Amino acid sequence: MADAPAPLYVHGVGHFHPEAVIDNRFLETLDIGTDDAWILERVGIRARRTVLPLDYIRETRNVDPRAGEAAARYDNVETGRRAAEHALARAGITAGEVGLVIAGGCTPGMAIPAEACRIAAALGIEAPAFDLNSACSSFGAQLHVLASMRGLPRFVLVVNPENTTRVVDYRDRATAVLWGDATAATVISAEVPARVRIVETSVASSPAGWAAVTIPRHGHFAQDGSAVQRFAIKTTCACVEAMLPAARAHAAAHGGRVRLIGHQANLLMLEAVVRRTGLAADEHWYNVDRFGNTGAAGAPSVLSERWDELVAGDAIVMAQVGSGLTWASLRMEVGS
Repeated sequence: MADAPAPLYVHGVGHFHPEAVIDNRFLETLDIGTDDAWILERVGIRARRTVLPLDYIRETRNVDPRAGEAAARYDNVETGRRAAEHALARAGITAGEVGLVIAGGCTPGMAIPAEACRIAAALGIEAPAFDLNSACSSFGAQLHVLASMRGLPRFVLVVNPENTTRVVDYRDRATAVLWGDATAATVISAEVPARVRIVETSVASSPAGWAAVTIPRHGHFAQDGSAVQRFAIKTTCACVEAMLPAARAHAAAHGGRVRLIGHQANLLMLEAVVRRTGLAADEHWYNVDRFGNTGAAGAPSVLSERWDELVAGDAIVMAQVGSGLTWASLRMEVGS
């Protein structure tokens, strides 16, 4: 399902990464049959951040995810608040100017109420708030839905809190090497222009594949790794190829560059997409090597990190894939 609606404007993007670092050396000390060379060869990740204390991971391997939730130094509300404050400051607005809050990702902290309501309360926002969850593709799905809505308030805050290490089994090397924690937040307006605008969105799914990636309630993350990687490469390539011609035309006409931001699942997957779509290495923006797979927060956190590097004429293609199976993509243009 694709659309080219009236553009949404991006006024500011923010991110938060917790301080505790799970580097490859730390994973080696867990004695789970992995080392730095093995990890780099398979996923290209050097480090990740976590809301969990490292001593807790070392001592328990997070055998019981309920204990992991209790041990976490930050919950989704706190990381959401911090990322949102970063985005609001960049946008130059106050929390009181936000008229709608949408949150979502892979691991909400509570079944009810909506994560958006709890984050809004932490920010002192009294406005409509609801969750829109589509796993790792939540950010793209949220923007697609916003682009189809009418009567939006002046400013909308989108928050993607992803503290997924709370549900990682650190006895399993196949998943322990992947995940890191991060939160991203984005200030959107359909009414007030800004230098970055979203001009095209798409979202789709293949529900028959829902069992390929799961996080049961009170259970660990699990996936069919090889099948999911093949799906991620194929689907991301299709999303990029659909939006790349218009992105290249815009960049060429306005003296900018194309920037690809993919789902930060693993670096080898992203590099395969770059090769297959004919992009140059310096057109590819990523942070998965430093932060791991951060779910729905991955792609917008890359945009946040590189926010000050955007120049007039740039065109951004963003593609996300996730459990469901779902996928979403965005095309953005940077003005003066």
